[in-house]
Amino acid sequence: MTIEEFQLLDSPVHDWSALQKSLWYDKKGDWKTAHDLIDQLDDRKAAHVHAYLHRKEGDLWNARYWYNRAHQPVYAGDLDAEWEELFRLYF
Repeated sequence: MTIEEFQLLDSPVHDWSALQKSLWYDKKGDWKTAHDLIDQLDDRKAAHVHAYLHRKEGDLWNARYWYNRAHQPVYAGDLDAEWEELFRLYF
């Protein structure tokens, strides 16, 4: 699936992972649902998306915590570029 195809969807696909659904909700502007989907997950991929969401929220301390849990460096680029990288990694 391309980013363009992804953005045209009216709802997340039923068999997507919680992480993938989280990226969809975030792209559609629903940060709370995106966060709620991954908040209780305990793996590195979810921690990576969790870090991005807290960075987007502006909570840099919390974002650094989640980047550490994900074993990822704190992202230095803009938020759209980070979202696209997460999409490429996890779709």
